[in-house]
Amino acid sequence: MITHPAFSPEPWDIRERGLDLSVLAQSESVFALSNGNIGLRGNLDEGEPHGLPGTYLNSVFEFRPLPYAEAGYGFPESGQSVIDVTNGKLIRLLVEDEPFDVRYGELGAHERVLSLRDGVLRRTADWVSPSGHCMQISSARLVSFTQRATAAIAYEVRPVDAPLHIVLQSELVANEQLPATSADPRAAAALESPLQPEQHIAHDARARLVHCTRASGRRIGAAMDHTVHCPANVRTEIECSPDTARFTLTTRLARGESLRVVKFLAYGWSSMRSIPAISAQVEAALTLARESGWEGLLAEQRQYLDDYWARADVDLDGDPEVQQAVRFALFQVLQASARAERRPIPAKGLTGPGYDGHVFWDTESFVLPTLTYTTPHAAADALRWRHLTLPAARQRARQLTLDGATFAWRTINGEESSGYWPAGTAALHINADVADAVIRLVQATGDEAFERTAALPLLVETARLWASQGFHHVDGSFRIDGVTGPDEYSALANNNVYTNMMAQRNLRGAAEAAERHPDEAAGLGVTGDEIAAWARAADAMFVPYDDKLGVHPQAEQFTDLAVWDFAQTRPDQYPLMLHFPYLQLYRKQVVKQADLVMALFKRGDAFTADEKARDFAYYEPLTVRDSSLSACIQAVLAAEVGHLDLAYDYLGEAARMDLDDLEHNTRDGLHIASLAGAWLTLVAGFGGMRDSGGSLTFAPRLPAPLTRLTFSVLWHGQRLCVNINKTNATYSLEGDASVELAHHGRTFQLTAGEPVTNPIPPAAPGPRPSQPPGREPVRHRPGRA
Repeated sequence: MITHPAFSPEPWDIRERGLDLSVLAQSESVFALSNGNIGLRGNLDEGEPHGLPGTYLNSVFEFRPLPYAEAGYGFPESGQSVIDVTNGKLIRLLVEDEPFDVRYGELGAHERVLSLRDGVLRRTADWVSPSGHCMQISSARLVSFTQRATAAIAYEVRPVDAPLHIVLQSELVANEQLPATSADPRAAAALESPLQPEQHIAHDARARLVHCTRASGRRIGAAMDHTVHCPANVRTEIECSPDTARFTLTTRLARGESLRVVKFLAYGWSSMRSIPAISAQVEAALTLARESGWEGLLAEQRQYLDDYWARADVDLDGDPEVQQAVRFALFQVLQASARAERRPIPAKGLTGPGYDGHVFWDTESFVLPTLTYTTPHAAADALRWRHLTLPAARQRARQLTLDGATFAWRTINGEESSGYWPAGTAALHINADVADAVIRLVQATGDEAFERTAALPLLVETARLWASQGFHHVDGSFRIDGVTGPDEYSALANNNVYTNMMAQRNLRGAAEAAERHPDEAAGLGVTGDEIAAWARAADAMFVPYDDKLGVHPQAEQFTDLAVWDFAQTRPDQYPLMLHFPYLQLYRKQVVKQADLVMALFKRGDAFTADEKARDFAYYEPLTVRDSSLSACIQAVLAAEVGHLDLAYDYLGEAARMDLDDLEHNTRDGLHIASLAGAWLTLVAGFGGMRDSGGSLTFAPRLPAPLTRLTFSVLWHGQRLCVNINKTNATYSLEGDASVELAHHGRTFQLTAGEPVTNPIPPAAPGPRPSQPPGREPVRHRPGRA
């Protein structure tokens, strides 16, 4: 955990004063810059010391072996891992032949600031070399949202007390030596030096390296160019080898004079284009970046983010830590998705190698709801990537003797990469999660072209999966047996409520979409009988219920199991999966992350208010939150059933997951889904927003520390603004349309330019539910992150 006061609570900045090398890897993730296409970890400009170097391109990966003690039919033969590509961040400085290294000499003031308003990471340092030379060093770094292939660094150095000889080396380096990321030597060997050189060219202040991955066949181009501003004479040279390009600049600066170098970077990759094509692509991007110049790139970046914050910002009073955290969260969700453009949104974004760079159900269930109402084009692109992977999903379904399509539990290119089938292959709910995201986006945007070309095939193929996986029981109900729900401490269960309820939504959504677009549906081979079968299955979907306890079991017979012995479980034995065998976890009532409670949120239309309150109270003492995906969902339901203080505590956990390194693994990359969950907690939790049935409803209530909450959502291209205080909520609409909404169950018509204010009724919660001993959320209060 980051225990020192690294990030002061500022509304628009993430500021680190001083440099604590013990948490360097964590800060590298926090300060990572990305646009969804390129990702640069927040390493120091000089490259060393580092926690974990990292430069990533979306979907650039290498295959690696997946070893099994015993092989089984349908087990994936190889995995996929994101790789560190050519590093262009490096700018090394030598002062009178002494390298600038924060571990040597004397580091005075050192500060890094990530500006959420303009998307720039700035650094300043006062350094005295071992021989006593005083320097001031500053840099600014960005990854462009407007020029998707471009990054840039402005680097400035100034002698403080005497003239000094300065040597600056700007580099491109491929196949960097990295810390070991796998205990399996076979996997480590597959990922060691994964780039084969194909071309290296340098002239003037410009250089280009082209490489290809050894097994996955991704060709990567990286190029750099420079502009130099210096009052003194400057001598430059450039050299190039297969894995390294170095631009060297030498000068002598008088006291107070400054050397300023702007480094432009361009990246491109393809699994199909030739060396000349990739070279031309990165050269064109580099030329455009240099034409724009540093100031031009800065202006474009600020304009892009001004537009984003105008529609996506969440503004609140009463808690500066949460205010900072939710803006950081929104910024990182944007960074993970903005220019992904029909490529996946990994669980860590492009901030680190955690989870091997894979995409999971997290994207559709947590990230896309946030994007749907703030940046819908990015949500559509993520789902178009799923559509592009349909051939692999169809093939996987055939392998599993199922109809339709089965999406990979974890993947980069669409092929299954999970070697643990009870929590991977058996977690078929991912297919309904994709369908849920599709249905939500179509409802929120009304995009008929998207529905015809991408949404309909996704809905049809996933509906076919459920029709073949489930069956009609002799009692007439439709059942889905032998699956794993979101709770990975309960595997291979029958009739997991979350899975069944989401499959029901999937089947109905497919039937309705096919009826809206009969010609396109016919082109997919859909018949009237098939549509009718989907509707029958949805109507007959079995939802288990425990009449004795008056709650829904997470899955059939779950409430018959013995409860985990929490009293004998030590605090240092969490997460449980690292200290106890799954053999024991699977046979007890213990919940890794919100599962049944997730169903209460995602399918809230199918449960009564009393059912939600009883179910929530039952599952709170069983849920250990050994997953970063849980706190935000528990927060949303806690708010809905009236436990506003508990919801607020969970909000602090979800929102500051990475700023405070709460799970002790931020070094491997940020938790993008948990960050998106901070938005869900505020908007769906305290804003009470629901989007079922094609309409928006709100039931806002604020916890005690918050005095105001304002947010906006996009609905059919219109910006809807909601302003909440302790006593009422005001709704306003931009544009020239009107929309029907509901406030705490009462419908009203909202017309553009005519705000409506409604009173907020008081909550009437029951007793605050307990959590497993030692797993209570930290009591979050303003002034204490």
